[in-house]
Amino acid sequence: MTPALLASQLFHESGFKTSHEEATSWAGAQGPAQFIPGTWAVWGRDEDGNGSNSPWDIADAVMAQGRMMCSLLKDAKKSGLGGDPRALALAGYNAGWAPVETYGGVPPRSFANGETYDYVQEILRDIPRFEGPGLLQVAGTGAAADALRRAAGRIGTPYSWGGGDPNGPTTGFCDGTNGYLNGSCSASVTAGFDCSSLVQYAYWPSLKLPRVASDQYGATSHHPVSRNDLQPGDLLFWSHGGSGSIYHVALYAGDGNVLQAPRTGRNVEVLPISQAMPEGDYFGATRP
Repeated sequence: MTPALLASQLFHESGFKTSHEEATSWAGAQGPAQFIPGTWAVWGRDEDGNGSNSPWDIADAVMAQGRMMCSLLKDAKKSGLGGDPRALALAGYNAGWAPVETYGGVPPRSFANGETYDYVQEILRDIPRFEGPGLLQVAGTGAAADALRRAAGRIGTPYSWGGGDPNGPTTGFCDGTNGYLNGSCSASVTAGFDCSSLVQYAYWPSLKLPRVASDQYGATSHHPVSRNDLQPGDLLFWSHGGSGSIYHVALYAGDGNVLQAPRTGRNVEVLPISQAMPEGDYFGATRP
């Protein structure tokens, strides 16, 4: 869940309107995030401490919206249903979780005259309108800068073991050890990237790197880079011991940080190198 997702959802709920006249629906939903009273009683709080717990208060409404969406996203990830968890959560917000379970995903256009289906599609479509500048500002030109810039556009995308390809996020798979969350195969229902598919996606098609981290090291090891000479777009690798045991790859993002898809249950992120993976596992870096 990103601020842009919440903003797009809020826009489609009410157009950011807060007045009783403009933000009351025919079904009795109220305020900028369009809560019906029974639902507000579950999720509403006095977030800004002004003494009023109200769906008309923008601070209270947005935080309640986020709290409810977090819960729905958890339901989506645990459900075993296919598709984008964001889409499932949005459908649950609009229609309740029961129709999502009934239809095994986002209800089709035949449900509620297409209201829920269109709601989900329009919110996801309009997310870029509310993203603003990227979370990572990348200067310069060339293949490395372009790759880092492309990967930065995926910050916040879920990790999915075996997921992702040069075209973007996909669902992954579980292999008996990897891809599980809370005992369930999260990867098979989560559209996202793993560490190496994010790197492959970033450099494609100017450089068609192979799929897994160890092979990406093999394809670029002819140009090693010391840790003191790292440049944005360089590839960093972690290993359990030697080049045959490389298990993770990340992109150097500048200023001592890396951009990476870390592990199941987390999202594409920017972190200091020392916090990305165990420091003792750092193996080296290459320049594609």
